[in-house]
Amino acid sequence: MEAAKLLEKALFSVTIGSNDLINNYFTPVVSSFERKLVPPPVFVDAMISRLRSQLTRLYEMGGRKIVVTNVGPVGCIPFEREVDLTAGVDRCAAQPNLMARMYNLRLRSLVEELNSNLRGATFVYADVFHIVYDILENYASYGFASERTPCCGIAAGKVGGLIPCGPSSTICTDRSKYVFWDPYHPSDSANLIIARRLLSGSSDDVFPFNIRQLVDL
Repeated sequence: MEAAKLLEKALFSVTIGSNDLINNYFTPVVSSFERKLVPPPVFVDAMISRLRSQLTRLYEMGGRKIVVTNVGPVGCIPFEREVDLTAGVDRCAAQPNLMARMYNLRLRSLVEELNSNLRGATFVYADVFHIVYDILENYASYGFASERTPCCGIAAGKVGGLIPCGPSSTICTDRSKYVFWDPYHPSDSANLIIARRLLSGSSDDVFPFNIRQLVDL
């Protein structure tokens, strides 16, 4: 009984989906022919179906306050800017972002569905895509000097995002000035902005409650 009470009060966070796109569907070893065999809507349907099962299982195990984070603008990470030949130096890769938006739209509907069907549970939709895209579009106003070059990388390609951060990489002198730490991940400074907006932001960032409000329920 005490364990069940603890789980009911606990805050759960589920952040999943980006690697399904970056390291699976849009990985360079997957051909365009293979993607035609599994078009984006079919792939997204499979992702949502599996996530519905896992979130329902979490609820059945006692979880009641659950934050579900959507997929960020993966087409804008340095790696995707490099490997997508349609993306210019100043542009994000269009197809990964379109697919992320497709998934996110379905994910928001899933959150609303679970809130309606799972009695006593509160699922919150964290719109990281919206937050990160805002940072990228207005990076200078957030104090960043670069929104596409990673702090840790190798000066090769369009933006230095081809090779993962490693022993041979060059590290910037001030990582707080970079939106991306490496070819894939936001920097600590960018993550701090994201976290603050999810904790205390409006319904444009996190719906139907921000995380502080969720904790107080």
